[in-house]
Amino acid sequence: MIEPSRIVEESDSELAIEWSDGTETKYNAAELRRACPCAGCIDEWTGRKTLDDRSVSDDLSFKHISIVGRYALNFHFSDGHETGIFSFNYLKKMA
Repeated sequence: MIEPSRIVEESDSELAIEWSDGTETKYNAAELRRACPCAGCIDEWTGRKTLDDRSVSDDLSFKHISIVGRYALNFHFSDGHETGIFSFNYLKKMA
């Protein structure tokens, strides 16, 4: 399994992850918010996305980022959303 070897919050709206396979991926807060996998953004029964991407401002930022166990990150966004758990596997697939 490919895991992060380094996670760097480059600014209040940008994050970089260096992966154990030697690659690096950069993410921005708005992109991550629009890809949120939580039940409030994705219908749990159908898998259909319910979040309207247009409702997410391009200038969104991170209020706080925390590690969940050894498998995921949780982002607290400036719009108040904080329920998404982004597994490292999910983040790598976004790359």
